[in-house]
Amino acid sequence: MSQSVEKKKKASFFQKVRTNYRYQQLLFVYICLILPILFYLGIRILPTLFTFNVGFRDWNLLSSGPHPLVGLDNYIALFKDEVFIKSIVNTLIYIVVGVIGQLAFGMIVALLLHRINKFVGFFRVIYFIPYVTSIVAISWVFQWILMKNGIINDILINLGLPPQPFLNSPDQAIYVIIGAMIWQAIGFQMVLFLAGLENIPQMLYEAADIDGATPWQKFWKVTVPLLNPTIVFSAVIGTINFIQVSFTQVINMSMDGSGGPLHSTITVVVYIYQLAFRQFDLGLASAATVILFLFILGLTLFQMKVLTRKFDY
Repeated sequence: MSQSVEKKKKASFFQKVRTNYRYQQLLFVYICLILPILFYLGIRILPTLFTFNVGFRDWNLLSSGPHPLVGLDNYIALFKDEVFIKSIVNTLIYIVVGVIGQLAFGMIVALLLHRINKFVGFFRVIYFIPYVTSIVAISWVFQWILMKNGIINDILINLGLPPQPFLNSPDQAIYVIIGAMIWQAIGFQMVLFLAGLENIPQMLYEAADIDGATPWQKFWKVTVPLLNPTIVFSAVIGTINFIQVSFTQVINMSMDGSGGPLHSTITVVVYIYQLAFRQFDLGLASAATVILFLFILGLTLFQMKVLTRKFDY
């Protein structure tokens, strides 16, 4: 009796799908939703869970034997490693200086372009070109012009100033790389801020003029508050980009491509790369990746909490 009821239910379902256009639409929608979810699970979620698993094991890439559980030993070893601690500090410097720098310069360029009426497209293209240019090419150009006998030092000598070591200095190298990253990201931030500026109603500025507000007051009381969603989005995306893109910049601009000199430019991503593909220690590399994941998650939530504000006009 139960089998016949189940057959009737199945038959009625397929019958509805064949004859009812609404059921066909719903079936199509669910299929379209399930496929990306399955793809995301296979590409993102499962590898992430696998990384968490490897982080608790003694896992050498060249070893074909068993990979025993070691618990928190990998995490304890990481926080005892001075190079790892240095990479965390450097990553924070990259984020704080880099994100603030690219937001500031991106907003300044956007404000200037928002005020002009001629050659707007030309200037937008000029500022955006570095963002779509190869990171490797830009890194090597910066390395070339900042070398000991490069263009910048020639200019400094002609001005009567001493030449600078730049990428060969443990104190200057990290800020030189940050400067190159800011320069390349200005175009992207400019586009975001221009979109935000164009959505601000002009009548708010007119009302501020009637109230006798100065340009500085209009900027802080009208422009910045209404650009808050853009600032939050730019800060979050900029943070993630600085963590990811800093790998390419550091590998191509630092001394020996290892985050030198004296680990002054190494980041957590570069440190993970060295552990996994130079020392072949996937256990430590996975543990460091988990720490980086939690770090990015916490920092993103902090940014959204601190930067997000509601304004009513």
